[in-house]
Amino acid sequence: MSLRYDEIGLRLKAFRMGSGLSAEEISRRIGISRTALYRFEKGELAKIETLEKLSELLDVSLPTLLGVGIEYVSSPVTYYERIRQIEETAEHITILAGPISYFLATQEFEGILEQSLNESVPDKAPNRAKALADIGQIIEIMRERKATRLQRKPACLHLVSALEMERYLMTGAVGRTMLPDAVAEERRRIARAEVEHHIAILEKEPIGVQVGLVLDNLPRAGFQIFRQPTQRFLTISPFRLGEQPNVRLGVAMITSAPEALTLHERVVADIWAGALRGHAAAEYLRSLLAARERMGIDSPAAKARLAEITPAKRRSR
Repeated sequence: MSLRYDEIGLRLKAFRMGSGLSAEEISRRIGISRTALYRFEKGELAKIETLEKLSELLDVSLPTLLGVGIEYVSSPVTYYERIRQIEETAEHITILAGPISYFLATQEFEGILEQSLNESVPDKAPNRAKALADIGQIIEIMRERKATRLQRKPACLHLVSALEMERYLMTGAVGRTMLPDAVAEERRRIARAEVEHHIAILEKEPIGVQVGLVLDNLPRAGFQIFRQPTQRFLTISPFRLGEQPNVRLGVAMITSAPEALTLHERVVADIWAGALRGHAAAEYLRSLLAARERMGIDSPAAKARLAEITPAKRRSR
């Protein structure tokens, strides 16, 4: 098996970003210059002894760093950076994720995302400062990914869970429970706005964007399939944005193994075959919104109560 040093460099950069160590600290601790480290990240040949030192320092196995077999990733920053690198040359992307696809979401969703992710980190979580710093990095990576997608316009297939969408309408765009009433109501409004936005996308059916609303229960771990001109990648991840977010705990996997890709592509085909699409999916989501209005949750009266809460009052609560 031949090694591709450009891809080793990309993995090295991603694990370096997820480690929380600066380039200066890494280069000092393994006895190389910072310039040499950056050259390695750009694909320059590195001695195996140097790669061994880097893998030990970055707490990643040498096979993972070399791309031999499955990449195991416990840092969400590393994971999202690896995804950014992979999709830079992807021609087709399949996404099985949460109820709201970040790449189809409104700017309002993007604006509340970092706040909800910060909320998901418990006050007494170990290494809380690093977890919050990681979220800032993840947000920057996601913004860069979205900008690249808008520029490149790869074909995308989004598989969205109807059950998770329903839960999202109930809980709202939150990172934890027990928020003040006014805040919780505002987050439910944001969630409803995102569902309405997805309805518009389903009805418009933009070129290059396919959305399937899945009525069946879906796996809790999301996965993505990336097709590049010369190879394919499968990523399986516990990290989630949107409903019940998690960008702190878990281990993601990245692989090009043919068997894993074939099996997951079969799953995608089965899910897609039974998914609602276009106007049928839009009508289903409208029925969810109508049901909530009938229960008085998203009724005009509830919206009026929310409108009475000024932005200053919302912040004070």
